[in-house]
Amino acid sequence: MNFGFQETSPPARSFGPDIVWQVFSQLALIIALISLTGCGRDENVNLPPPSAAPPPATTAALRTSYAEVVNRVSPAVVTIRTESRARAPRQFPFSDDPFFRRFFGGPLPPEPERLVRGLGSGVIVTSDGYILTNHHVIDGAQQIEVDLQGARTVTARLVGSDPPSDLAVLKIDVAGLSALALAESDKVQVGDVVLAVGNPLGIGQTVTMGIISAKGRRTGLSDGSFEDFLQTDAAINRGNSGGALVDGNGDLVGINSQILSPSGGSIGIGFAIPANMARNVLDQIVKHGKVTRGHLGVVVQPVTEDIAASLRLNRANGVIVSQVQPGSAAERAGLKRGDLILALNGNVVSDPNSFRNEIAGTPPGRTVTLKIWREGSEQELRPTLGEFTPQDRASRATEDPSSEPRRADDARLGIAVQPITPALAQQLGVGTDTQGLVVMEVDSAGPAASAGIQRGDVIEQVNQQPVRSVADLREAVERSGKNPLLLLVNHRGTTIFVTIRAR
Repeated sequence: MNFGFQETSPPARSFGPDIVWQVFSQLALIIALISLTGCGRDENVNLPPPSAAPPPATTAALRTSYAEVVNRVSPAVVTIRTESRARAPRQFPFSDDPFFRRFFGGPLPPEPERLVRGLGSGVIVTSDGYILTNHHVIDGAQQIEVDLQGARTVTARLVGSDPPSDLAVLKIDVAGLSALALAESDKVQVGDVVLAVGNPLGIGQTVTMGIISAKGRRTGLSDGSFEDFLQTDAAINRGNSGGALVDGNGDLVGINSQILSPSGGSIGIGFAIPANMARNVLDQIVKHGKVTRGHLGVVVQPVTEDIAASLRLNRANGVIVSQVQPGSAAERAGLKRGDLILALNGNVVSDPNSFRNEIAGTPPGRTVTLKIWREGSEQELRPTLGEFTPQDRASRATEDPSSEPRRADDARLGIAVQPITPALAQQLGVGTDTQGLVVMEVDSAGPAASAGIQRGDVIEQVNQQPVRSVADLREAVERSGKNPLLLLVNHRGTTIFVTIRAR
């Protein structure tokens, strides 16, 4: 049956002369190409050289171990154990009073002494046995022992201690010790890797790692006189005090000293005394048994943007002198309250803490050069430094002013003031020759409260002009307009500059 489909087959091909010639031509072309691109080298063919392969990508090797550094550092970090004896407080403190004696049957025997033990760390800094640690580690200790590597314990003697820097120097009579030399801590940078080595909580020598988080920190947790801490997030806990802070090469850059923590344990905010400060203290204690520091005799504070604006300065820089100690090197050189100190020995002054430390690190008797700003122009002063001698602060009365002479309100500042009297000055703990206006009341929602003004403060100057009456204050406020007011405030004997923007 035929359904209309037909099988077809391709027509037979005939290889005539034209087809043969085409095939031959193509074969000849292929052979020519093979001869040009073959493995053999043809001196007559000038082909471009193959492009060079790109170099393999390289990255800096990631350091995975500090074992070599730790092995070198750890023998120089020691554990310090202290013992002291103290009497326990009386259980009945009034037993010696004649009135209460009848209830106790006569005087009670003295309470027995109790043994108080302390634990800290230290760093051997010379091969003949000098050790750096914190003052608070050995403060009040009657016996000091040092645990060396190899389960050796030796007795140490206190060479000297310096509470303002929280450093102390011990000596053990052992020779040939592994020691760490103090590095140049000024070269340390924020972000550098550091290791903290010590004996936290008495569990044994421990190494933790972190970075330098900040420099030039001041915490005020200790004496606070001379602080220039390196801040680190390397874990530091109780018992680490006095231990070593070393960089990634094992160089001693600091002595671990403090932590900030609400719980007492490490939260990643630790502080170390920089090696440069420790070196100065070490050298002086070893040579002289004590530390001497230069003393200028001023109280300075930062120059804020508002202070700069009130002084008609283009920008805030330097520190402002808020108090000059009578008879000091500053007064003899002519430094005055309200002066701006811009530079010390040609170096820009950036903040009060570094300025104070630089003065303290200068030997007494040496002359320094100060560039100051006074009344719209730069001047140069050359004071010869005295010697810093820590003095106990005289206790001051804390009573609130009780007299009620005529007072007046200044609503634009949010305070009520009255002229000071000798009786008020004595109660407030300021000099009896102090003149100004006593702050009697402070509006908690006013500008003065926001600036930190308190009841009992004495306003001595406004915009560097003395104020003796309420009228003086009001006139100064009106004259200032919208610019911030610069007040010199005496707070219990210490004068500081405060800026206020009147409402």
